[in-house]
Amino acid sequence: MSFSHFPRQQIGDFTVTAISDGYLTASFEFLSNIDATDADSIQRAAGESNPLAVHINCYVVQGGGRTVLIDSGAGGIKQWGGHLNANLRHAGIAPDAIDTVLLTHAHPDHVGGLMTSDGQCAFPNAELVVNERELAFWQDDANLARASERARGNFKIARGVFDGYHDQLRTFSTGEVLPGIQAMPLPGHTEGHTGFLVASHDAGLLIWGDIVHFPHIQIQRPEVTIAFDQDASLAAATRSRLLDSVSADGVLIAGMHLGELGFARIRRSKGEYGLAYETDA
Repeated sequence: MSFSHFPRQQIGDFTVTAISDGYLTASFEFLSNIDATDADSIQRAAGESNPLAVHINCYVVQGGGRTVLIDSGAGGIKQWGGHLNANLRHAGIAPDAIDTVLLTHAHPDHVGGLMTSDGQCAFPNAELVVNERELAFWQDDANLARASERARGNFKIARGVFDGYHDQLRTFSTGEVLPGIQAMPLPGHTEGHTGFLVASHDAGLLIWGDIVHFPHIQIQRPEVTIAFDQDASLAAATRSRLLDSVSADGVLIAGMHLGELGFARIRRSKGEYGLAYETDA
């Protein structure tokens, strides 16, 4: 497979490529403010042949002498994803060429690809960059103590990653994390959930992390939340605010759970939002 087969956009001096890690499956029972029948019909109307499938995207930003990976997929944890490494190689990107990994947040389907099966760093030359509030949340023993059994496994995975990259770890609060890449706080899904705005010349792209998990459902119905949200009402408010701004401004967006095309714009018509995928630049 050649590099040209991966969805990509030219953002000024940056080339941004969507790299699929594969899929996970999530029950509609995880969703609130919608019943499963409605959720299924929205998915099917959008042409989703497997309505319960949630795609996992990662993004590579190249430019300014850097090769930056944003999130690492699930890495096969819980039989989710696991295709990032092979797809990076197909795209002509060697793991040791990645100099920075930016995290939107530390859920397993975003950090699972950071460690190899034998406990080594999958990107040995990369600095790992994470929101300071996100790091503090997962490192807090009080949060671990009150977590559900399912969530405790997430703490173990996140802490294993942070320990593995301990000597290569950098935190931020807000602002520019790398030249041309700005952090955007998008709270609700997790404590330090962050989007990254890639800007160069007059072009821009917002990589919005987990603003949606089921894009067709949650863009059409922004009030629909998912059990993985730490603060569901805040996540819904953040989503509504962001959908309003990116649709009004025509911003190109990317998201970790958009489909394999990776890049899209949000259209608003008759008071309802819709998803329009963008083809390669």
